[in-house]
Formats: sequence, C-alpha cells, structure tokens
Amino acid sequence: MSSSNPDPIPPKILDPQRAFDITYLLRLWFGFKEPVSRIAYISSGFVLMLVKYLVEAAIIALSTGRYYLPWDFLNPLMSVRQKYFAPPAPDWMAWAVILWSLPFLWIAVSMSVRRAVDAGRNAWIGLWVFVPLVNFFMMIYLCGIESQARPVGDSSIDRTYREPLIDHGLTSALKGLAASTMICIAMVSLSVYLIQDYGAALFMGTPIIMGAVSAYIYNRPYTRTMFSSIMVAELSIFLSGLILLLFAFEGLICLVMLLPIAGVMAILGATIGSMIASLQPQHSLTLLIPISLLPVIAGAEHAVRVVPEYEVLSTVEIDAPPERVWPNVIGFSELEAPPSWYFKLGIAYPKRATITGTGVGAIRHCEFSTGPFVEPITVWDPPRRLAFDVQSQPPPMHELSPYRYVHPPHLDGYLMCKRGEFRLIDLGEGRTRLEGRTWYAYNIFPQSYWTLWTDMLIHRIHLRVLSHVKKLSEQR
Repeated sequence: MSSSNPDPIPPKILDPQRAFDITYLLRLWFGFKEPVSRIAYISSGFVLMLVKYLVEAAIIALSTGRYYLPWDFLNPLMSVRQKYFAPPAPDWMAWAVILWSLPFLWIAVSMSVRRAVDAGRNAWIGLWVFVPLVNFFMMIYLCGIESQARPVGDSSIDRTYREPLIDHGLTSALKGLAASTMICIAMVSLSVYLIQDYGAALFMGTPIIMGAVSAYIYNRPYTRTMFSSIMVAELSIFLSGLILLLFAFEGLICLVMLLPIAGVMAILGATIGSMIASLQPQHSLTLLIPISLLPVIAGAEHAVRVVPEYEVLSTVEIDAPPERVWPNVIGFSELEAPPSWYFKLGIAYPKRATITGTGVGAIRHCEFSTGPFVEPITVWDPPRRLAFDVQSQPPPMHELSPYRYVHPPHLDGYLMCKRGEFRLIDLGEGRTRLEGRTWYAYNIFPQSYWTLWTDMLIHRIHLRVLSHVKKLSEQR
C-alpha cells in the first residue's frame, strides 16, 4: 500500500462479495472479534434498522390495521410507540415485538463496542447504546470516526491493516451480561406471566444466579479481581432492570424498590461465581444446572405458599372530644393538603371519604387517587369505634414508566387490604387519641423485605387521613 495514499479501512471490509457471505455477516453481527469499520457499521445499521421497521410495521398492520409511522419507530419516547400495542392489538403482539427486538439490541451493543475499538477509542463507550436518546448521538459519533491504521514492523509509513483485538475482560463481561439478562427475562416470563407468582425464587434466587453466571463467565479464561466481578454482576442487574422498564414488563417504582435486595443477592452470586471459576473451572454447559433449578423452586414455592396477614397501626392526638371527632371519621371532605412527593410518583393516596347509610351494613367509600375503596361497615359504636371490611379496592399505584400505560400483574390481587378500623379513645380534658388500623395480606415474597415498604406506605396513608381528621375536628 502506498504511503502517499494510506487507506486505513481494510479492503476485506469493503469487498461487496462479503455482503452475501452469511458466515461473515453472523460474525460481524453477533461475534466478538470481527472488526467493524465505518462502512460495515453504517451499512449494517441502516439495513438492519430498515428490516426491523418493516417487520414490525407488517405485524402491526396485519394485527390492527394501523400504519406504523417511521418517525414513531425512531422516536426515543416509549409512550409514542405504546399506542400501537393498545386494543384492538392482540396480547401476543407485544411479546412478538419484544422477542424480535432482542437480537437487534445485542447487535447494536456488540457492533458499537467493536466499532469503538476499530477507531482506537475506549471499547466501553459502546455500552452507551443502552441509554435511550444518548444512543442516537453515540451511534452518529461512531459512524463519523475513521478506523485506526495500525503500523507493522519498523516502518512508520506502513499502514497495513491489523484486526483490532477487544480486551478479553470486556469480551467476557459482555458474554456474562448477555447470559444473565436472558436468565432474568426467562424467569420474569415464567414466574410472573406463566405461574403468576412473585416469589423468593424470582427476587432472591434469580439475582444470585445472574450474579454467579455473569461473574463466572467474566472470570473465563482469566481470573479477574473480585471487585470487577461484582461490578459486572451489578451491571447485569441494572441492565436487566432497564430492559424490563423499556419493554414495559415493569415500572420504575417497583424496580427501585427491588434494587436493594437484588443488588445484595447479586454480590453473593458474584462471590460464588468468581470462586468456582478460580478454584475449579467447569465447562460452560454446567451453568445450566443452577439455572434449571430456578423454575423448579418457583413452582414448588407457589404450590406450598401460605399468605399471612399483617397489621399497621397509626395514631394521632386531637384537641377535641370524641363526639366532635366521630363525624369526621365516618366521612371527611376533600383533603386540602397536597400529596407528598412519594405520592406524586404514582403511589395511591386518599382524597375524600363518604358514607351511605348509618350503622352496621352502611357502605363507606374512601376515594383514592387510583379509585375507590368500598368498605361495608361491620362495627358502628359511636363515638368509640368504627370497623369495616374491604369489599373492593383500586390498584395500589400508577406505575412510573416511559410508557403512558403500564399495568404489571402485581398491581392486581397481590396487595389485598382485608379490613380496617378507627378507635377513638377519650383522653379527658376534651382530647382524643385517634387510632387507625389496616389489616392486609401481601402475596409477594420474601415478605420480610417487601412488607418494610408496604408498612411504611400504609402508615403514610394513615397519617394523611388522621391529620386531616385532626384538622377538621379542631376547627371551631
């Protein structure tokens, strides 16, 4: 190659015949070592994006009769695309598009990492394609930078191309992330949508196995530091959560609540995986043994589960006698106080209460931001005690999500309010202690962790109501 006219792009990448070489294309799209030049990155990106759009547009058109607009396909806001999956779209259509999208997600990540290496940049910048909106700018940047020429021998003008090598650590990390993400999606699909169970196998067993698998693969073929192994395991939890959010499996609030326990379990799994890889390296197929245990444990857990009841008690003292407090307990006007910041995120909060009739058998309606509680009165003892059952209840929250409407299964029938009561205790001197109690069942495990959240939120709901009753009762 002439030194006066260097060509940093390898001829083999520009050979048109390679565009029809299936083996080469599979290595280019799904491999770890095949170099990715500007031409390969741009042409593959354009063609694959067009194929992805045309297939999705055909599925949507045939299923719903809607035309999938190209600018909606390119729009980073998920809520824009959500309208195409609303009725009359069949339930299977969203699943089909999700499964169809996963290989394209991997191709985007894998090729972006190798494109960065090919251009002499840090390989880790390729992972920015996971981030919505930022990924567009990152891909444009990778399309614009030239491949880096690599001199051979002692001649500084010899610019013969050499295949860029991705660091073994990054290659192993990517493999570990891919494997752990697939484990997460498989377990969510099986446990949540097939068995309809939110159990310890999902929230504890799955993060442990994800951490163990990602750390084990990351430590092959060379042993890495424990810190970097834990970071890869934690990154697998984060990326899996991001995928669940972007594909509307879950909302942001529940993922944030899950993060502490999942993060701790991933550390445990990373420690186990690193230890196994360093002490006695096994064939990768042996990873199927612990992975296969997850659905078995989930099924067994679901079959023998017992759901206990929990009680939350909140109190407030009021400068008014019980006789004046009682009318504000059985029904109260619109709450003037604005909801706290955590309620504004989507968690249900009380707004007003009304009652139809008097005595046992009357129906109390407590209006929440997500809908009404219907509460038949079971004890009517003025001005000392009002008790009621919960006949029906609204969802406990509106999920925070890029989509306009996300309603994961755990919002229906997993947090079940059973009954409640108010007790008015005369403290003398015109003062009353008002107690509010709620009994509820929670069918999500491990309950010792999740009830920390539910107890706190129910207590906050109690205080919002009790403080309003206090304010009304103390007004003269």
